[in-house]
Amino acid sequence: MSAAKQRSGELWVLMQTRRLGIGRNSMRRRSDRLESTLLWCALIAALLMLPIGAATGNAVRNTLDASSQRQRAALHEVRAQTLESAEHDVPSVPGDVLTVIKVGYVDAQGAQRQGYTTVVRGTKAGADVTVWLDRSGAIVAAPRSTSDDAAYGATAGTFTVLGSWLLLWGLFRLARIPLDRRRLRAWDAEWRTIAPRWLRGQK
Repeated sequence: MSAAKQRSGELWVLMQTRRLGIGRNSMRRRSDRLESTLLWCALIAALLMLPIGAATGNAVRNTLDASSQRQRAALHEVRAQTLESAEHDVPSVPGDVLTVIKVGYVDAQGAQRQGYTTVVRGTKAGADVTVWLDRSGAIVAAPRSTSDDAAYGATAGTFTVLGSWLLLWGLFRLARIPLDRRRLRAWDAEWRTIAPRWLRGQK
């Protein structure tokens, strides 16, 4: 690391510590102290949002798990056999690996039935697949897996934390606007006081 980069890094750290109000500074104004207080409050609130986000994610996951369990209790899982081949099925959208084909299965009453379900492209005719049936014996969408519920919960928790951080940052930026205006007025007043003396000293 060059001396210039090291010096720049040290100055950045020094500026951040001063912004946080760390250390003594006789030139710090009331508006500067108020900004430091607001910044500390925002940082503490941001840290508190971590466990809140984790709790939100767990609550979402538990709710989805309970819903999935109710779905599994109301549905019936059976083995079906594909009646069509998806080996040469061309996807309409690049990257789409699923397609819908006809399958045959035996419902809970022992009757032979046919229906349509989603399978992976490339599935051959006569392949065994799993389908879920409702009370009438019709094929319905499979319940969410526990891994899907966990992924939804993690996403909800992550967005809760990131959204709260973005909100805190926006509120802090808004709170700085009147403080910056107050500082500019104070600097302008001081300059009007000092400038005449400084100009006389230059003559």
